[in-house]
Amino acid sequence: MSEETNSVAQSTTGADAIDIAISKGVDFDGTPIPKGKLDLYEQVMGLEAGRQRSGVSNTMRSRIVRIGAKHIAQDELDKMLLDAGFAPLKEKEIAFYYSGK
Repeated sequence: MSEETNSVAQSTTGADAIDIAISKGVDFDGTPIPKGKLDLYEQVMGLEAGRQRSGVSNTMRSRIVRIGAKHIAQDELDKMLLDAGFAPLKEKEIAFYYSGK
């Protein structure tokens, strides 16, 4: 793999790739992100930054479900949650994340 191809792959993968691109104001294809989109994103993220959190464990579970549902079958994710000591998938999560699969 060429250095240029490797650089592109690294810049579009991983948990921080989106945040890094947003902070630079440039999409993965090199085009600038329009100011209106950046301004709205920053406004909404500012609101979220000021929101009181319910706890780390709840947030961890929410992230696991939201992201895990994209990659892991429902039964497997449910078992993984239980094995790790989290609550199983809720009916509304199953309906939202798995109804179209």
